[in-house]
Amino acid sequence: MPDPNHDVTLLLSELKSGRAEAAEQLLPLVYQELRRIAGAYMRRERSNHTLQATALVHEAYMQLVDQTRVDWKNRAHFFGVAAQLMRRILVEHARAHHAQKRGGNASKLSLDDVINHFPDREVTLVALDDSLKELERLDPRQSRIVELRFFGGLTTEEVSEVMGISTATIEREWRSARAWLHTQLSDLKSRPSH
Repeated sequence: MPDPNHDVTLLLSELKSGRAEAAEQLLPLVYQELRRIAGAYMRRERSNHTLQATALVHEAYMQLVDQTRVDWKNRAHFFGVAAQLMRRILVEHARAHHAQKRGGNASKLSLDDVINHFPDREVTLVALDDSLKELERLDPRQSRIVELRFFGGLTTEEVSEVMGISTATIEREWRSARAWLHTQLSDLKSRPSH
């Protein structure tokens, strides 16, 4: 029986080496997972969002297969990068939407289903992105773990595989990063809006 994880890794290697057909062969193997990640993102967005999950998948996939500097390690690495790209696409979209409204409400993202410390609280996607950039400046490893776990939907084991770090370390860093984000985002919520 063929191993889809091995097939994905092999196709990613072929894609890196310039074999154009690899992108066509890869899409059916990764589409459902990309759609799941995009769906999770879109459920956190406002209901009248102009970007649909399918468009998010396609835009992210086109950027992924155009990556020439990425040394694809495996399937988990691919989905981690996919999640990161989807986040960037949505943040860019939210920033553009916010700029269009000139100070209006940006897209909101509910964290209560991921970070249990946020019951009934919402923060903007832009504010979350800003907090993650600050975390990346302070602790790049924790920022990457949040990105892979929260945005990529990867398990602890998959994050461990992508980053080459033990699962115990991933769990410890994940707890620390969640606590830090909780503090940052709580501080943002308590500030008066302008």
